[in-house]
Amino acid sequence: MNMSVTPRATSSESSLERHTVTGLRILVVDDDPAFGDATARVLRAAGFEVFLAPDHRLALEDLESTRPIDLLITDIVMPDRVNGVALSRMARMRRPELKVIYLTAYDIPGVEDEAAGPVLRKPIDDERLLAEVRRVLTTADAGSTGKPSGLSFSTG
Repeated sequence: MNMSVTPRATSSESSLERHTVTGLRILVVDDDPAFGDATARVLRAAGFEVFLAPDHRLALEDLESTRPIDLLITDIVMPDRVNGVALSRMARMRRPELKVIYLTAYDIPGVEDEAAGPVLRKPIDDERLLAEVRRVLTTADAGSTGKPSGLSFSTG
């Protein structure tokens, strides 16, 4: 992931602006403010509405609200005894249709078996993150037919 935290768009972000999505909302949960901000900037440049939460408590407040959220992107290793996998379980109890992408800088044996979505390794390239977000959002839940969900993306 491009971790430069500057107010002007990087060349990578400028090229991402061509891929716009309307009406899709993503909750990003990461205890590292610089990484969370950089992730949100990339997603916003691609046309997503993004909400940031630095911990599981604020994330759960958002998830318990009436605010629509289409995707949860969460760091796995976070302080306060609630990791990203546990957060996603709590989130899906509240919103069973919620899709999840996990991020981690650590090699955690067996995490893919516990995760309700793909696990991506930090640092992550902006284009790879966006490709995975698009893939997850356009794929039906694992328990269904596996056909695309009908969401479409404009690349113009």
